[in-house]
Amino acid sequence: MKINTAEYLISSAKVEQCPKAGYPEYAFIGRSNVGKSSLINMLADNAKLAKTSSMPGKTVLINHFLINRPVEGKQHNAADAPWYLVDLPGYGYAKRSKKAQEEFEHMISSYILEREQMTLLFILIDVRLEPQKIDLEFIEWLGENGVPFAIVFTKADKVTKGRLGGNVQHYLKVLSQQWEELPPYFVTSSETGKGREELLQYIGEINISIANQEE
Repeated sequence: MKINTAEYLISSAKVEQCPKAGYPEYAFIGRSNVGKSSLINMLADNAKLAKTSSMPGKTVLINHFLINRPVEGKQHNAADAPWYLVDLPGYGYAKRSKKAQEEFEHMISSYILEREQMTLLFILIDVRLEPQKIDLEFIEWLGENGVPFAIVFTKADKVTKGRLGGNVQHYLKVLSQQWEELPPYFVTSSETGKGREELLQYIGEINISIANQEE
């Protein structure tokens, strides 16, 4: 699957404010400072698409980016059809007030549970770290609510090749204690581009499946 165009479209404080177009939406979420903006820019091959910051908790709204804007009169194949890349606020930012954190949690949960166009949620996990309770609890919540998701391990360039494989397998082993069937997963690096083609191919395959169902 190719990305021909990638552009920022809108930021929304409520799910009702999200775009009306019925394109598939692939949302990205993770703990603060997991490298979400860098990953989005790597996928889109546009270093300035999502604003990156060394300050965690920067994303405070639901950000929609339109991928492969349709051109009037031009045919496209299903794999390269328009879709939305959605940047969700990170969870677990300790410096937010309790009220602000509750508002963020409501914003995130209402989007995930109520947004019909939400096709798949990508959960970003820092591959350098031990499995974090907050991530595992969030994944468990997704399972309880039947939300389709995949895991994206980030910052693969920050560890040795041997440790990388060990950390991924350890994480999957922890997940297998609660999951009979493990979710799809991808190992990525925003610095080297690792995992980009695999992620985009996966999204393209889902888009093709959606198009086939609509025929």
